[in-house]
Amino acid sequence: MLEGRRLWFVGIGGAGLSSYAFLSRAWGAEVGGWDRVQTPYLRRLDGVRVEIAPEPVVPEGWEAVVSSAYPGVTGTSRAEFLAELVSLRPSIVVAGAHGKTTTTGMIAFTLAELGRDPAWLIGGEIAQLGGNAGAGEGWLVVEGDESDRTVEQLRPEIAVVTNVELDHHSTFSSAAELEELFARWVANVPHVVRGWEHEPAALELAVPGEHNRRNAAAALAALELAGVPRAEAEPVLARFRGAGRRYEVVGERNGVTVVDDYAHHPSEIEATVAAARERMNGRVLVLFQPHLYSRTRHLGRELGAALSTADAACVTEIYRAREEPVEGVSGKLVVDALGPGVRAGWAPTVEDGARLVASWARPGDLVLTVGAGDVERAGTMILESLR
Repeated sequence: MLEGRRLWFVGIGGAGLSSYAFLSRAWGAEVGGWDRVQTPYLRRLDGVRVEIAPEPVVPEGWEAVVSSAYPGVTGTSRAEFLAELVSLRPSIVVAGAHGKTTTTGMIAFTLAELGRDPAWLIGGEIAQLGGNAGAGEGWLVVEGDESDRTVEQLRPEIAVVTNVELDHHSTFSSAAELEELFARWVANVPHVVRGWEHEPAALELAVPGEHNRRNAAAALAALELAGVPRAEAEPVLARFRGAGRRYEVVGERNGVTVVDDYAHHPSEIEATVAAARERMNGRVLVLFQPHLYSRTRHLGRELGAALSTADAACVTEIYRAREEPVEGVSGKLVVDALGPGVRAGWAPTVEDGARLVASWARPGDLVLTVGAGDVERAGTMILESLR
């Protein structure tokens, strides 16, 4: 389908573009790319030419596909290229504020296990599928992204909207604006699944939490639209063990279990703490790294309230990602919003936070490392401190 194309991915080491490169190669294109550093996502691109350099490189004779992180580079945008891929195959696109990666993974996993041979593009690692991308001959299952409005460009056969809640305050001025985006998108899609219209799946899942039962309900509805009877799908979906950084068990030492999760919005944090309480009878301790100054400024109080559902919470400084610092906005806003019943801690760095939370832990506790930045590295630090 892409035979004769020479595609150069600027930002090829990211979760998104690495998966696009993987599928493009399988669909006949010659692929290569640039990134600043080696990343784990590049492991599945053996034999692909990858330039590692401080600044973007685009060789002559190649068609550039550019990550949204590098708007100054001339070429086809990530969103435009994804829209092209979706147009080439009957597709299912999953979007929404929360649960996108897990729900997309549930659909792709179930199709694969039932021999439906899907292709997939997912914004996280799915160990049971072998990675974040696959190149089967069946349905193309895609995780969409509303954070930069690009989901509106996609034209699948089936759209899944897991839920709608304002999360990207630098893109949307209000919840109404976000709702309008989704309404415009699904108006152009033949079949739509709205997660909130379905009761949580009454299944014993391998992944804990009410939020995952809701994800499963949306996945089952989409699979039915794709021609998979619910009676066939349910026992397979129940075996789905989750995505990377979604309630991912890091390890256990001296009776303390450490779990890592990507939750960065108040609703996600509260759902993750509730899931932990389903699995464990002991205390739940959280190390939280806020993500983005804009989100922390707008949701600092709500983040504190969500963390207060745990028994103890330590907050680090904000992971800035693509944003510049904002005067007066720091992780301390979240600490100040913690409730009176929760043990509170402040740690400027992830390393400091790991040491502090480890000092709090005792046998029977579950420690959550939570956030969308680089807090995942704290899990092994905590386990080392528990020796």
